[in-house]
Amino acid sequence: MIMPFNDCYKDRTVLITGHAGFKGSWLALWLKHLGARVVGYSLLPHSEKRLYEVINLHSLIDDDLIADINNSVALNSFFNKHHPDIVFHLAAQPLVLLSYICPIDTYETNVIGTLKVLEAARFTPSVKAFVNVTTDKCYENMEKDEGYIEDDPLGGFDMYSSSKGCSEILSAAYRRSYLNSHNPTTPNSHTFCLATARAGNVIGGGDWAKNRLIPDCIKSILQKKNVHIRKPLATRPWQFVLEPLAGYLRLGQKMLEDGNFYAQSYNFGPDPHSVLNVATVAQSVAKLWGCNNSQIVLNQSDPALHEATLLQLNSEKAARQLDIKPVYTATTAISQTVQWYKDFYSGSCDMATYCLKQIDEFTACARNKGLKWSL
Repeated sequence: MIMPFNDCYKDRTVLITGHAGFKGSWLALWLKHLGARVVGYSLLPHSEKRLYEVINLHSLIDDDLIADINNSVALNSFFNKHHPDIVFHLAAQPLVLLSYICPIDTYETNVIGTLKVLEAARFTPSVKAFVNVTTDKCYENMEKDEGYIEDDPLGGFDMYSSSKGCSEILSAAYRRSYLNSHNPTTPNSHTFCLATARAGNVIGGGDWAKNRLIPDCIKSILQKKNVHIRKPLATRPWQFVLEPLAGYLRLGQKMLEDGNFYAQSYNFGPDPHSVLNVATVAQSVAKLWGCNNSQIVLNQSDPALHEATLLQLNSEKAARQLDIKPVYTATTAISQTVQWYKDFYSGSCDMATYCLKQIDEFTACARNKGLKWSL
């Protein structure tokens, strides 16, 4: 039987930066499930719990190193040790509010760190494809009531968003400068396919980062405390964690198989009906957990710290060129996420096995919808 993504990842070496993070851990587990040789390079996220440790990812993948992407010596050595076929770059300072507190660290990681990973790939002859994961917040957000397309202006109001806009600009310049033809000043480097991936608010089991809506709701519910919601009327494009990961994997597959045509930027977002306000999501979590909605307290955040009220993506390009379309509705995504945390806190499940079960269910649903990556 042909595996998803046309067996593209079977026996290939895949290097993931940020594999110890929330999305990175899910991606590493999925790639192992697809038969890849998976190696990871990452710092540990600053959170009370980590999916990386909950599923014991270190023992499931082929090698990993806990280190900073700005440590060029360690990074280059890791590339030289493993000779990856493809790189998924997820390592980042991912939090808007933290970027106000640590702007230098945010830029050093999200811009200079990205450049160092690109340079490590350029001097590693085995690398054929590179997916740089940025964010929907990379756009100059005018809070318009329609989805942004890939050619819309980049920018970002806050330091995190603007750093990701810079990462997008860097990727485009890097592609033109080094990857469209050999650079005569660096004859030992080589070309590879470089794409960027922009996704919206991702939910799923195993995310314990600060200021994450669903984990914060569940934590307060477990402690029998009120759930305080900042920006309750802010709308976000909610999607299950496996939705953008399927997009990243499909994009990597197409570059490995078909080359530079897919070395572009792609949005990966949900359908418009999955754009919900924060209060609606919080109330859904409370209902699914079986507690009273009176615990949901709708506050307003500090007006000195800007956060977008409205942000949507137009993902028609990914649908047209990659056949990547939403598999779950926001309702299903919220339900799957809450159930993951219920089973985790009950202590009744091996969570690595549970994650693989959710991956298989998601893939089966995509197959039922006829999506090409899953067939």
